[in-house]
Amino acid sequence: MKGIVLAAGHGTRLKPLTELRPKALCPVGNRPLLDYAIDRIRLDETQIAVNVHAHREQMEAHLAEHHPSVHVSVEPTEALGTAGALGRLRDWIEGDPIVVTNADALTAPDLTELFDGWDGERIRLLVAFDEHDPDFDGIWRYAGACVMPWSAVRDLPDTPSHLHTERWQPAREAGALELIPTRWSFTDCGTPRHYLAANLLVSGGESVIGDGAVVDGTVESSVVWPDARVEPDEHLHFAIRLTDGRTVQAVDAEARDPRE
Repeated sequence: MKGIVLAAGHGTRLKPLTELRPKALCPVGNRPLLDYAIDRIRLDETQIAVNVHAHREQMEAHLAEHHPSVHVSVEPTEALGTAGALGRLRDWIEGDPIVVTNADALTAPDLTELFDGWDGERIRLLVAFDEHDPDFDGIWRYAGACVMPWSAVRDLPDTPSHLHTERWQPAREAGALELIPTRWSFTDCGTPRHYLAANLLVSGGESVIGDGAVVDGTVESSVVWPDARVEPDEHLHFAIRLTDGRTVQAVDAEARDPRE
């Protein structure tokens, strides 16, 4: 089996954070989301690929320094989407089944529950209970990881396209799609609110202060990025302070905890 981390997106919903860093390198608990995703697959790094497009230079530099054995799939002119990314990696996959995970998903530390009992033929999706924003059956949301046999990959186009329409929905209609509920929490870190919630989940509710940050004011349930500064007269509450000095109010300061 080979593993693929999807990390090429622009992260539009996460702006302005993604104006400074690619979404995959935004820190959660002082660790890039990308590193959680690579650990989640738990394969030999020579068997893992990461696709890159947005903030390509930052992504390539991080992978070269921290994951030099990972195969880097560059999408130079445009992001190819979840299916197009696999189509571009067809020669590298070379007949093997694959496990795919999204870099912006914070979920299980490993994917054992996704593999257990897999017949090697059906597409399996990890899902989490979510009746507010479901993808399947009105209650299940895709939790950012799937396994697919080579037969579902070999004919994918290497043009912009998405797995939901290219493979998952047809497999669902044919009775060949399995949904595997996760016992772990799941957070899609695609918006400032959910990004903050992921940090507070990892930290146990404490504010997360990045390396080199200077906090002379007070912070409460907030994230301070590396090398950022909080001035003596400032109080951050449910906020994200970026390295360039901008503050993102993830939820209204009087609102409930973003993890709820």
